[in-house]
Amino acid sequence: MQNRKMVYSALFIALGIIIPIAFHAFGTTAGSMFLPMHIPVILAGAFLGPLSGMVVGALTPLLSSFFTGMPPVLPMLPIMFVELMVYGAAMGYLYHKQKYGIYSSLIITLILGRVAVGIDALVLVHLFGIGGLPSNPLLYVQGSFLKGLPGIAIQLVLIPVLLKYLHSYQRESI
Repeated sequence: MQNRKMVYSALFIALGIIIPIAFHAFGTTAGSMFLPMHIPVILAGAFLGPLSGMVVGALTPLLSSFFTGMPPVLPMLPIMFVELMVYGAAMGYLYHKQKYGIYSSLIITLILGRVAVGIDALVLVHLFGIGGLPSNPLLYVQGSFLKGLPGIAIQLVLIPVLLKYLHSYQRESI
C-alpha cells in the first residue's frame, strides 16, 4: 500500500510541475491567476492523506523551481512552499482523516493556506528583510486572493470532480 502512495505522490508532484508550464505558455500572470500548481497538491491531500499531501505540497514548488525556474526563488518559493504544504496537509486532515465534506474541507483549506501565506510574508519581510513583498502581509494576501479568484473558482469546480474520478478509479483497480 505504501508503494501505491509513493507512486501517486510522484504523479501529483509531476502534474504540479507540468500543468503550470502549460499555463505559463499563456503569459507569466496565468499561473498566479489560475493557480494550477495548487490543484494536484490539494488533490494529493484529499486522496492520500495529510502526510502525503504535505510532502507533495513541499516538494512540488521546490522541484518546479529547480527544474523550470518557477516559482522564482525569492520571494515566491518560500511563500508557495509554506502555502502548498498547508494546503496538502489541511486537505488531507480535513477530508481524508476527519471525513468533512469535500466543499467544507476545500474552503477551510483555502482559508488556512491564505492565513499561512500572510504569516509567511510577515516573517519574510520583517524578520528576513526580503524585498518584493508589501510590508503589510494583509495587502499581499488580499492581492493574491483577488488575483487568484479565477483559480479558486476552478478549484471549487474541478477538485470535487477529479477526486470523485480518482476514488472510482481506485475502487476499480483493487
